[in-house]
Amino acid sequence: MKKYVLFFTASLAMAACTRVPITGRSQLNLLPESTMQSMALQEYQSFLSSNKVVAQSTSKDAEMVKRVGQRIANAVTRYMTQNNMGSEVASYKWEFNLVDNKEVNAWCMPGGKVVVYTGLLPVTQNETALACVMGHEIAHAIARHGNERMSQGLVVQGIQVAGAVALNKNPTAVNLFNQAFGVGGNLGMLAFSRGNELEADHLGVIFMAMAGYNPQESIPFWTRMANMSNGQKPPEFLSTHPSDATRVQKLQQLMPEAMKYYTPAKKA
Repeated sequence: MKKYVLFFTASLAMAACTRVPITGRSQLNLLPESTMQSMALQEYQSFLSSNKVVAQSTSKDAEMVKRVGQRIANAVTRYMTQNNMGSEVASYKWEFNLVDNKEVNAWCMPGGKVVVYTGLLPVTQNETALACVMGHEIAHAIARHGNERMSQGLVVQGIQVAGAVALNKNPTAVNLFNQAFGVGGNLGMLAFSRGNELEADHLGVIFMAMAGYNPQESIPFWTRMANMSNGQKPPEFLSTHPSDATRVQKLQQLMPEAMKYYTPAKKA
């Protein structure tokens, strides 16, 4: 019996093997995207109902968050469509919200639900640096890092994936979702691995470049983020991220590739 279980698991893993856009890395995604988006929408709506959303009609910062997000979303959708991957974002219903919270944080859930915290804006300082963060967060969703982490957890827990449509009612699966996306005190990017973070950096600088934002701004931005720690405990935003030196070095290596996608946006 054990042999059959191992064979089934291996067969399922092979069938669920996908590739990340741009990097081409092979990953395990056992869950239907519809399931991920359904679980994400539930958590997203719960978050918005218990936090103060800054109105875009009265706040230039909230308006900027929406503008940056929409430009990146349009660029990502265009790229995916042109590269025969349009079906992967066809069900995305993009939303961009600024919430009144002093934490230095931002996140994007499956399906294109993006939130930026007001505490991040003093660090980004400008629209291009904000595009760096939002490109990075959107990259997590496009690369399906949450699905990948949940899939790894499901395999370890031995949960039947055949009934994935009912996973949102499975306590263990819901707990894995919360862990994969950092749902709780720090919803969002904190739960991703260092490998996922570097890959999100890679996709993120290209996505921001596609949207007409200069990817070179990513280096001074992450340097500012690193300086926030002052040799003490790093901000929550950086708790599971690569070391400062590693991140900056990788970004410098990525610049020639990212700049190929960059054409400055025309000013209105």
